[in-house]
Amino acid sequence: MSRKVPKEQYEKTISYRLKSWLEGSRDLYLGNLEMRPQSPRQEDEGTRRRHQEDKKRVRARVYDTEHNREMLLFKKIYRIFSLLFCVFLVSMLLIGVADLPPFGEADKPVNNEVPQRYIEKGLQETGAVNIVTGMILDYRAFDTLGESHVLFIATCTVLILLRADGKEGERGEEAEMNDRAYEPKNDVILQTAARLLVPFIIIFGIYIILCGHLGPGGGFSGGAVIGAGLILYVSAFGFARAERFFTGATYKWMSFGALACYCLSKTYSFYTGANHIESVIPLGTPGAILSSGLILLLNICVGVVVAGTMYTFYVMFRKGGY
Repeated sequence: MSRKVPKEQYEKTISYRLKSWLEGSRDLYLGNLEMRPQSPRQEDEGTRRRHQEDKKRVRARVYDTEHNREMLLFKKIYRIFSLLFCVFLVSMLLIGVADLPPFGEADKPVNNEVPQRYIEKGLQETGAVNIVTGMILDYRAFDTLGESHVLFIATCTVLILLRADGKEGERGEEAEMNDRAYEPKNDVILQTAARLLVPFIIIFGIYIILCGHLGPGGGFSGGAVIGAGLILYVSAFGFARAERFFTGATYKWMSFGALACYCLSKTYSFYTGANHIESVIPLGTPGAILSSGLILLLNICVGVVVAGTMYTFYVMFRKGGY
């Protein structure tokens, strides 16, 4: 059995020196070289002035854009190409406008079978009284799913670029104090108005979402109204109270759940051939709240994403984090 040796004796062994050298914890030159303190460099006034003049000449030569031939040539070429590009772009636009059909002509490309199908059979095939909602969330539901994902990706990008909070507890009360210093703090008028208006704003936004298939409205407009209500609330009462019911984690789970529900709800279209084969989902009675198939559910999903995105944008641009 090996016995334990003192630390001083162990540090004199070859194995310890090799281990220290491999780990880089011991400087082989420390204490083995003769070190002489250097005297401060003395520079006379003439040498210092000469160095300053040389530095000025170099700076003037390098950054002299008014007499630099390469820079002058680049500016001329840049202006010529900019002018040619503008002329080309304007010419293409004028040619395109000249080829447009006269206003109101029946043979225009816009007046094809697609909008005719929306108008004539939209109510029968989608069950939505609002033709626009039926078009967006039934005929072109896949495009709307892409738009919702664009909003979510844009929010993720803003979170990455503008996130200012560091480790947990690093900002805390200091961030709240800094934020409230530039906003109305304990403003009686603003807070009273927010107490009265925020519930009605959110209820009105929910109404727009739920009745989007019956009249003007839908997930995008209703979500924007709810997002405006949340922004008014946080402006009046601050982030400390708003984060009791809406945080960054809340938004992430809400957006993920809404997008996943939207995607899974419309998956049947890819297997049934969309409009060519009837789906098993009933359309209900046109004009009733529970009608138009999945449009009501899809409106709710879109509204959740839009409301959370608007509020998150405001939070990130104002504070840099939840």
